[in-house]
Formats: sequence, structure tokens, C-alpha cells
Amino acid sequence: MNVILILSALGLLTLFAGVYNMRKMLLPIVLVGLVIAFAVNQIPWSQPAADQVSNQFYGKYVSGMLQFDHFAIAFTGLLIISAAFIFFLCDQYYRADEHHTADIYGLIIFTVVGGVMMASYMHMAMLFIGIETLSISLYILAGSKKLNLASNEASLKYFLLGSFSTGFLLFGICLIYGATGSFDLMVIKDWVVAHADHLPLIFKTGLFLMAVGLLFKVSAAPFHFWTPDVYEGSPTLITAFMASVVKIAGFAALFRLFYTCFGSILPVWYYTIGVVAVLTILIGNFSAITQSSVKRMLAYSSIANVGYILIGVLSMNAHAPSALLYYLCAYSMATIAAFGVLMVVSKAKGNEGYDAFNGLAKKNPLMAAVLVLAMLSLAGIPPLAGFFGKYYIFSNAIGNSIVGNNYVPIVVVAALSSLLGIVYYFRLIVAVFTPMGSEDEDMHIPAKGSFSFVMAVAGLLILLLGLFPSWIIGLL
Repeated sequence: MNVILILSALGLLTLFAGVYNMRKMLLPIVLVGLVIAFAVNQIPWSQPAADQVSNQFYGKYVSGMLQFDHFAIAFTGLLIISAAFIFFLCDQYYRADEHHTADIYGLIIFTVVGGVMMASYMHMAMLFIGIETLSISLYILAGSKKLNLASNEASLKYFLLGSFSTGFLLFGICLIYGATGSFDLMVIKDWVVAHADHLPLIFKTGLFLMAVGLLFKVSAAPFHFWTPDVYEGSPTLITAFMASVVKIAGFAALFRLFYTCFGSILPVWYYTIGVVAVLTILIGNFSAITQSSVKRMLAYSSIANVGYILIGVLSMNAHAPSALLYYLCAYSMATIAAFGVLMVVSKAKGNEGYDAFNGLAKKNPLMAAVLVLAMLSLAGIPPLAGFFGKYYIFSNAIGNSIVGNNYVPIVVVAALSSLLGIVYYFRLIVAVFTPMGSEDEDMHIPAKGSFSFVMAVAGLLILLLGLFPSWIIGLL
């Protein structure tokens, strides 16, 4: 709870810093605030908890509506670290903007506040508040380029479709309440265990509608159709934020709900989520191959990764939270690195096509190296973090016997489909080492020292997390 208070105060302080024209102090203020929030978040880690998500827990707040157990602490820490990387990108992206930077910083912080609520809720009302806190800020951020038609379109599409999905989520919550008589996750869990053999239709309908609402938030197929347009139209920095931090929050909320409340009735919803996972992987990979824009390719790549992560959600065993956390760590670092390089290159070259990256290895070797590491990790090439992320997700699923051998076909499809990623990821790698045209020989690809530093750190983490996966895999 202290983390939420600190981040909320930091958001307000950032807005006031903008009012008093303290633009040069924004990044230091935000980074100090994030360091404090991260430190406070880690303080209760040493306290015992019998279950990573729900059973015996500590840190209950707001009449038990929020709970900071190991799961919440770990995902909150990942949210804060990923947000810190995004703020370094902000410093590069908005350095020419003298007027609205504080507003952007404040909205990003409040989005993280919503994400923390989504990782720590134990009551449906708090889940809804967290999602809306996150979503409303994102609607504004997507349209933050007010004079850009594509940005306005992205904001409108995201707002309309996001509001529609929220309706599904609320309807599902109401039906779950009608069946169980409670919004509390632990009460719902006990009711589900007691009625596992004869679940009423109203409960199953509510479960399905809640799944629809949450699957939209993480852009799983067939609820993914907004993602490419919103990602392409939004400012590249905000796209990086949505593809990393927002994904972490969405999956933390989805996993907590299903692990706590519905884990005991996995056969009821296994096939539905399994089909969604396979469909998401196939649509994401096959669509990414056909893209001529790197930004849209990364959008479809993020959709494909959602499918892989859903396999982790399906596992529902003691190792599932740890595998999910590791995969999201590896994915977020690679995604932030990829979008960070795209942000600089597209601004220098004036386009987001593959040819914009021609000659990057010569013009900016550091950016080229970071991008290559990010692409290799997303493609699942060892010994990088992305490979071990897929390995832990797949092996954990295959080793699960809750629903027999039904995991094997899903994992086989996922493993074969991941080979498609090599096609579009390596296409970008080839472009990096392709000589640029004579007209671009004198072109400079500028990057601030702080930006280059954080990109180097992201690249280093992609490598180190692959070499030392036990840093993360043993936390939960």
C-alpha cells in the first residue's frame, strides 16, 4: 500500500513540477521517487508467505481489498524497473518539448499506480479501479500527439474498444457476484471449491465474460484487432510503454484471478484459453511476417508473445508464477530495447520501414548491438533470456498433469510457430548490417548519453538473464 501512496504522490509532484516549469528536474525527481518506491516495495519480502498468490499472506490493506504477497511484490518491482527504463526513453523522446513533458510523466506514473493495483488486488472492485486507473491514463497517452491524426485515431479506437471490453468485464463481475455472493477473491475461491461439481450457468458465463475483458487488455486473439493500429498510431515511446509495462500489469491481474479463484476448476476453462493461446500465437506470427513497418511488426510480435505467456497461465501449478515472471522480465527488456532503437532511428530517418535500419551497424554500433540482442532474444535464440523464457513456459506446461497430456499439442504448435519469428526478427537484423544508400551516408543518428547508457543496460540484462536465469526463476 505504501508503494501506491508513494507513486501517487510522485505523480502529483511531477505535475506540480511542470506547473512551476521545472522541466530539467523532472527525470531526477521521477527516478528518485521510483527508487524509493522500489525499496519500500521490497521491505516486506522477507516475511513468510505459504503461497505465492493467495493462501497465507501478509500486507492486507483497505479491508483486505489489496494484498502485498510475494507475487504482488515481485510484479510491482518489475513494473517499477520497466517504468524507469521508459522514463529514460522519455528524456530522449521529449527533449524538444518544453510544455507537456510533465503531463506525460505524470500520466505514466498514474498508469503504473493502476498496474500495481492490478498486481495486488484481492477484491473485484479494486481490480476494476486498477484497470480504469491504468486505462484512462493510456487513452490520453495514446493521443498525446494532439496534432497528429494517427495519434488521435489510436486514442479514439483504444478508448471505444477499451470501454466496450470494460463492459464485458463488469458484466462478468456482476454474474460472478450473483453466483457466489461476494467480490472477495478468497470467498469466491472457497465457493468454487465447494461447488466444483455443479457450477451454475450464471457462474460459467461470468467467468467467460471476465476472461474476455482481461484478454482484451493483454491483446489476445480474437480481441487483438485494436493492437496494430493503436501501437502504430501512438507515439513510439507510448507504444513501448504499452507493449511492456501494461502487458506486465495485465498478465499479473489475469493470473492472480485465475490462479486464486479458478485454479481448482481448470478443466472448465482450459480448452477456451488454450484455443485463444494457439490462435494468438498463429495470428501474431503469420501477421508479423507480412509487415513492411517495423513498428507494426513489433505490434504483431507482442501479440504472438501474449500467446506464449497464456500457456504459462494455463499451467496453474506451483512453478507457474515463477515462469510467468521470468518470461515477462525477458520480454519487457527486449521490447523496451527494440522500441528504444526504433524511436531514435525512425526520428532520424523519417520512416519506420526495415530500410530505415540500413547501415545502423556503421552509424551507431551500440544501438545496432542492442537491437540485435533484442531480436535474438525475442526469437528465442540461446543463451539469451528469451530462449529460457520460452523453455520454462513450455517445459512447465508439458510437466503439468492436471488435464492429462492436453498441453503437448499446444506446446508443439507454439514451438513450431516460434520458428516463424526467426523470419521477421532476422529480417531486421539483416537490415542493420545492410549498407545504407549514398544519400544517407552523412546522416547522423543522435542519442543522448543517458539514453545510450540505458540501452546498453537493457542489452546487458537480456544477456545476463539468459546466463543466470536463477536470478528470477527462484523468486516465486
